[in-house]
Amino acid sequence: MSQYLQTCIEPHLGSFAASFAAENYSAGTVKTYLSILRKVGHAMDVQGIGPSALTLDMAEHLGRKVPRKKTGTIWPYRLARRFAQHLLDIGVTHPVPLSEAQQARAALLADFETYLVKHRGLSPRTIYHTLRFANRFLDHRFGDAMVDPGRLRPADVISFLEHVMASARRDKTIAKHVRIFLQYLFGSGATATNLALSLPRTAKRWGARLPRHLVPEGVEAVLACVRHNPRHGARDYAMLLIMARLGLRAAEVIAIRLDDVDWRAGELLVRGKGKLHDRVPISSEVGDALSRYLREERGPTSCRMMFVTHRAPHRPFNDGQIVNAVLKDALKATGQKPVTPYVGSHLLRHSLAVQLVNSGASLDEVGDVLRHRSRTSTMIYARLDIDGLRSIAMPWPVVGGAQ
Repeated sequence: MSQYLQTCIEPHLGSFAASFAAENYSAGTVKTYLSILRKVGHAMDVQGIGPSALTLDMAEHLGRKVPRKKTGTIWPYRLARRFAQHLLDIGVTHPVPLSEAQQARAALLADFETYLVKHRGLSPRTIYHTLRFANRFLDHRFGDAMVDPGRLRPADVISFLEHVMASARRDKTIAKHVRIFLQYLFGSGATATNLALSLPRTAKRWGARLPRHLVPEGVEAVLACVRHNPRHGARDYAMLLIMARLGLRAAEVIAIRLDDVDWRAGELLVRGKGKLHDRVPISSEVGDALSRYLREERGPTSCRMMFVTHRAPHRPFNDGQIVNAVLKDALKATGQKPVTPYVGSHLLRHSLAVQLVNSGASLDEVGDVLRHRSRTSTMIYARLDIDGLRSIAMPWPVVGGAQ
């Protein structure tokens, strides 16, 4: 380790460590981060790269060469990139000037992002992926040259899809993201024709499988398992309970703010898809779970999001993957197996809908609980209404006419 103690980045590690301490990181965590960064600094010394010459991409490249512990949660390349951003913030390095083509592309994507936020009302996660595929499409068609949307043709769209699909394992959303970008280009006047019409739709077998769900006893077993987790059971239990009782989506759960709970009226403001807001009633069970989490587990933070990370600096979650991970661990611990293989947190939402149908609720009532905007979304649960299907089933024909 002695070769890592005095590297070219040593004068700047103190201010970098102070930035972590200001965000309530523990001293042990900061120490671990600095030891990893010193390995990046050693690589910079070997290649003759000084701190003033370090760019974000260069730092990421060096960080990917640092070995990562198999059981660790720290990605060295992310830490190296953050350090490069810190050097940029304190004036040690300066932004790399963009070429005219890069400036034009950045302006186009920035305007596209504004469109996604204000006109489409998409979630931050969807916006991120849509922008990423839009940028990849421009790379595929124009490379480093000046972007000229007016030169785009249907063949360019098909060529990009074939290129991406050749290496993609899943093809559910690629066409959707590209279609949104092409609709934006046509709507803004950048293209003379709507190239989105030339984009083939992804084949989808409607109703190919039943909604994944658990029986009521399985749902209760999962909730009980999560609740008794000694580390952060109160937080995880509150998140899953909201999904199991109110039918919220994972993204809607992590989007809950402290101000969204009206304790006097017993209501919760749900920030749904498409920036649509709904108010749903919360039971005393849900209220008690939220209260316990706020009192016992939520760490000191100025963040107004309801659910934050367990470790400092207690930040909000980027997406709903934390809910998927908690549910997956609980299923494994309890031995619960959905009717069809588990894929995500929608399992609890589906389980609530199936329970309502089996209790005699109409499809319209189920749609109201799940806040569906289209009745088509609710129709998938009609196949699980066994009594209703039995009432309309035709008798099985028997030889001789006997029933």
